[in-house]
Amino acid sequence: MTQSLYDRDFLLWTEDTVTKLKARDFEHLDLENLIEEVESLGRSERRELLSRLTTLVEHLIKRLYVPIPNDYNNWERTIREQRRQLRALLKDSPSLMSTWSEFFPEAWDAALNDLCKEYKQVSFPDRWPYASDIESILNLDFWEEQP
Repeated sequence: MTQSLYDRDFLLWTEDTVTKLKARDFEHLDLENLIEEVESLGRSERRELLSRLTTLVEHLIKRLYVPIPNDYNNWERTIREQRRQLRALLKDSPSLMSTWSEFFPEAWDAALNDLCKEYKQVSFPDRWPYASDIESILNLDFWEEQP
């Protein structure tokens, strides 16, 4: 059985597919694999949103509740970077904004679960005590509100 170009050399397959698309040679496209790859792009965008949001929430929680001032700068740097990457991701794929409210609780649970294992001596809240909308999470420095 002969392997398809897709199975033999993915990069060459993508280049060949782009060439055929530009030439409007739709008859010779490997539609089955093209459809699979386009579908995977959407899944990848969603996974990236969840991953970056989880990392952001984890570092926000640490910055708010873990009393290790020597680590604050590193946590704040990670917060800034994840926010920058999330803004770029949402700018490129605005439809991801509609999944924010679905993903935030999942990101919160994953981050809290990991942090409770890592910082057993710290008492974390059961629920996120601040606004969780996109604007708030991407812009507010919640620790500045602390007394």
